[in-house]
Amino acid sequence: MTTLGIIGSGNIGSNVAKAAIAAGYDVVISNSRGPESLTDLIAELGPRATADTAEGAAASGDFVLVAVPLRAYQAVPVEPLAGKLVLDANNYYPQRDGRIAALDSNESTTSELLQSHLPTSNVVKVFNNIGAKQIPTDGTPPGTANRRALPIAGNDADAKQAVTEFVNELGFDTVDVGDLSDSWRYERDTPAYVVRSNVKELDQLLAEAERVQQV
Repeated sequence: MTTLGIIGSGNIGSNVAKAAIAAGYDVVISNSRGPESLTDLIAELGPRATADTAEGAAASGDFVLVAVPLRAYQAVPVEPLAGKLVLDANNYYPQRDGRIAALDSNESTTSELLQSHLPTSNVVKVFNNIGAKQIPTDGTPPGTANRRALPIAGNDADAKQAVTEFVNELGFDTVDVGDLSDSWRYERDTPAYVVRSNVKELDQLLAEAERVQQV
């Protein structure tokens, strides 16, 4: 059975866990407070879920979701993620994360920062532009009319294909936006951010995005 490691047990991490378990995956989830703090969540998620440290979740996962406050991205363990597919659900909120000059100046994207921190991993941006509680509830079978679509971006084609297959299993179509440098098109305050859309609608919303200075 394929195992999804999750670093970050907040809204996105816990809801991706629910959706992944419903699709037949095992989940190892972690947070910054330690496995003992996850007793209630594990009980809610059921027998396919276990709690571990961030290092343990990273090592146990065949692929790993990072869903932590962006200010904490440099605490994500590097060595156990070497060679692995890493799903990045981070968003930049300056009021929470503090100012990050490379993002304020548009010299980088949030996912490029994580990719630089994880140089031997393959980072793909996904799940950052959907309301967390909709992840386990909005999925529908392939071919469903008006099926919801999620954007993805990454620098490795095989990694993006793997994410496309995973997202499809969770009930969503995908739109490939391009490299991580293009992932700003569905970050905070863009037309596609937390807007329900099918593939055609999402394509249009992504095309309407304009890159502005972060404020």
